Amino acid sequence: MATINVYTEATPNPATMKFLVNKLLINGSVDYPDREKAQESPFARELFKFNFVNGVFFASNFVTITKTDNVAWEDIEAILKEFVKGAVESELKVKEVVADDSVNFEGTDTEKKIQQVLHDYVRPAVEQDGGAISYKSFDDGVVTVILKGSCSGCPSSTITLKAGIEGLLKRMVPEVEEVVAEAM
Repeated sequence: MATINVYTEATPNPATMKFLVNKLLINGSVDYPDREKAQESPFARELFKFNFVNGVFFASNFVTITKTDNVAWEDIEAILKEFVKGAVESELKVKEVVADDSVNFEGTDTEKKIQQVLHDYVRPAVEQDGGAISYKSFDDGVVTVILKGSCSGCPSSTITLKAGIEGLLKRMVPEVEEVVAEAM
């Protein structure tokens, strides 16, 4: 068995930290913003047993953990690194039910184009910061997206959304006039 290495990266959201491993955890991404939603995930359920864990988000080879405000990263980072290493080594499942994560865009041609741009250009960049973005709707020139992981509640996500994502979509899909976000 290959040695599992875990390293951390800060995210733009001070309450979240990205724990990267040298192994694929999940194809796609899944967000567990609270204990109740984490019931389908043995890995997330175990993380929520730590009273300082406030949210868990998985994507490709990392888990982004959101902490409670009453604890400092320097007090819990080593504990969480060790836990993530052990969980990955023991092959603790991210999801019990394996869903079909193939990309399938739905809607009008414009909606499909928007989803394609979000998937190809925006998703990889957002995942780099420990978050995820998903398409919700397109109505009368306005694209609504859902921000998850470290993007949810991040101070810089509004700037990223307006300056980056909105600008990109306006250039690539002329029907887009504005992009708004709903946090999870």
